[in-house]
Amino acid sequence: MQSVLTFMNMNAAVLAACLGVFLLAGFVKGVIGLGLPTVAVGLLSLVMPPVQAAALLIVPSMVTNVWQLLAGGAFLALARRLWTMLAGIVVGTLAGSGFMGADGGRRAIIALGVALVLYAAAGLASFKFSVPAQRQKWWSPVVGVATGLVTAATGVFVIPAVPYLQALDLDRDELIQALGLSFTVSTAALAVNLGQGGAFGGGVAGASAVLLLPALLGMSIGTWVRGKVKAQTFRRCFFAGLLLLGLHLASHIVE
Repeated sequence: MQSVLTFMNMNAAVLAACLGVFLLAGFVKGVIGLGLPTVAVGLLSLVMPPVQAAALLIVPSMVTNVWQLLAGGAFLALARRLWTMLAGIVVGTLAGSGFMGADGGRRAIIALGVALVLYAAAGLASFKFSVPAQRQKWWSPVVGVATGLVTAATGVFVIPAVPYLQALDLDRDELIQALGLSFTVSTAALAVNLGQGGAFGGGVAGASAVLLLPALLGMSIGTWVRGKVKAQTFRRCFFAGLLLLGLHLASHIVE
């Protein structure tokens, strides 16, 4: 498994796909503040098993999300407020160890497709809801465990964490920092999960580190574009593309 992920053993087409996908994924994150794992794992799953795509994601995701996490002054307050959700993410991710690589990755591809369809549909519908403060102590660990299980199955950690965080009535800066916190914990837990299964060794980590470069370049370009293009227009295109990709991946159900 690991040899497929080292650049020395990649064929030119797969290498080009990896570089292009992480450039695009970084661009998306630069424009709207999220989407790097969703784009990266979703697109790379077209050319490799999801477990391999998720392994390549680790370093770019960790660095960009720590960057996002530290870009604000509410870290301690958010950590205290969200700690049960974060703990649930770790528990759910570790509990789902091995699911992504089972059955040759077929079930993971289907699960990823379904997750992308749900995420895209919610984004296109601009569906919003609010979670009262008195209910957050019950919902936070449930959402965390569910997010962890989805992460373990697909390598993508947006469902249901992102809609839930959007429902907490955080201001814009707090929401961006909360997303960075959630994604950082999810990435760390996923790295442990993959490491235990032998999918994230030294050669894989090296390849993942190299892919940080196109991800950061894409983020820089996306941040510049953010001021030139209406964010709402870009978000609609982004979610429409994810919907089509998710439908394609989920179509394995009927094969």
